[in-house]
Amino acid sequence: MSLSAARTIFALGAAGALTAVIAGAFGAHGLRHRLDADLLAVFLTGAQYQMYHSLALLALGAAQASDLRSRWFGRAALSFVAGMILFSGSLYLLAFTGMRQLGAITPIGGVLFLLGWILLMVGAWRERD
Repeated sequence: MSLSAARTIFALGAAGALTAVIAGAFGAHGLRHRLDADLLAVFLTGAQYQMYHSLALLALGAAQASDLRSRWFGRAALSFVAGMILFSGSLYLLAFTGMRQLGAITPIGGVLFLLGWILLMVGAWRERD
């Protein structure tokens, strides 16, 4: 993976972390009196998992820019980004719209998170000295 791809992964991680902090603050302060407790918890869960995986993207970007490069890490990054969109995105929409049908999308994002961690593990294992 190229250095520009590593920078892209790192930038996506930073953008994801920034928006997760914004979402968390918005949920804790702006939505507390606008959403019922269940929907607020759903929204904050989306922000929490977005932050976890944004931090993973930052680590992957840093690893790709160092001696810890692996083609598997790029795949893991794509899986994390897609997982954030589907998992956290569906939870944000569910909290705002109350459309419970969106909950069917959330597990797909969760599976993408799991796949990302598996790809990261495979990359670390296969690229050993």
